[in-house]
Amino acid sequence: MNLVGIGYDVHRFAENRALILGGVNIPHTHGLDGHSDADVLCHAIADAILGAIGERDIGHHFPNTDPECKGMSSLEIVRRAVELVTEQGGRLNNIDCTLIAEAPKIGPHLEAMKSKLAAVLSLEPKRVGIKATTNERLGFLGRQEGIAAMAVASVELP
Repeated sequence: MNLVGIGYDVHRFAENRALILGGVNIPHTHGLDGHSDADVLCHAIADAILGAIGERDIGHHFPNTDPECKGMSSLEIVRRAVELVTEQGGRLNNIDCTLIAEAPKIGPHLEAMKSKLAAVLSLEPKRVGIKATTNERLGFLGRQEGIAAMAVASVELP
């Protein structure tokens, strides 16, 4: 049975934090605010995977009230979501995602993000789609107050 899940996440910018997207540290004036490393791309991917297998969202599995999740690498969150797929006898087919940000420029970091994510997802890099767009200077994203991400996951279950 082929199942599909969708994920969405958004985080506001914060001073004195590293900007981590897709597991890659990206030079920028601000990082993202969050309990974990606030990797908005990984969070959207994890939610898409969890949704495809009928699980609750990452807030349930990794609550911001859990001290063990404080500062956690979001690649670990994705790894654990993939582990749940495996426990159900399934496998991930592919991931497709989009980052929405006015800044920084994402293009120079796409291949590094794809490589890190493909390794954690146990997928070939060509099965990990990552795109970036702006919000055409509209709304909170357009005012550069944060970054959003959307993701879709395709999962095969018995």
